[in-house]
Amino acid sequence: MKLYRFLTGPDDSAFCHKVTAALDKGWVLHGSPSYAFNAETGVMQCGQAVVKEVEGREYSPEMKLGEQ
Repeated sequence: MKLYRFLTGPDDSAFCHKVTAALDKGWVLHGSPSYAFNAETGVMQCGQAVVKEVEGREYSPEMKLGEQ
């Protein structure tokens, strides 16, 4: 089964650490990062899709993707 996550956050070091932690857990970058201005907060936001192949699992909406 292939899992998909879209990581988001403000354009700061915490976002980079979030993506790095996902890569360390076996997730793989999927596509280019996105970058957009959040007019409500006045902050630039980043986004990055990541995917991961896992065996022996069946998808369930209750899955905690970050724990896979």
